[in-house]
Amino acid sequence: MPILHAVMEDMGYVDPAAIPILAEELNLSRADVHGVVTFYHDFRQTPPGRTTVRICRAEACQAVGGRTLEERAKTRLGVGFGETTDDGAVSLEQVFCFGNCAIGPTVQVDERLYGRVSPEQLDHLLEVTA
Repeated sequence: MPILHAVMEDMGYVDPAAIPILAEELNLSRADVHGVVTFYHDFRQTPPGRTTVRICRAEACQAVGGRTLEERAKTRLGVGFGETTDDGAVSLEQVFCFGNCAIGPTVQVDERLYGRVSPEQLDHLLEVTA
């Protein structure tokens, strides 16, 4: 896993073409490496967008409007979780807790966290990222 995280940090994703190479170098089967890459949400197999928007899906955020934000982001961007807009501008990802529960719902745009995000605030965040 540390090697896959290093690949993600360096390239932004794990290219499926790299899986056989990683498997050979780690003395693992391709199925083992592929299984790890596809099981964990932290690993992407396609290049990320220029901006990444993450929405918390933990129960605390869900209880204060997180589901509304999820649907709004999917509709506005035209993509689901784990996908990137056709123009490569924005990737939408789900997170299952930022540890920001007291001020949910929480949205992260690149490395910046936003708490108590309303649907209107989300619209603004999406406008400036696109």
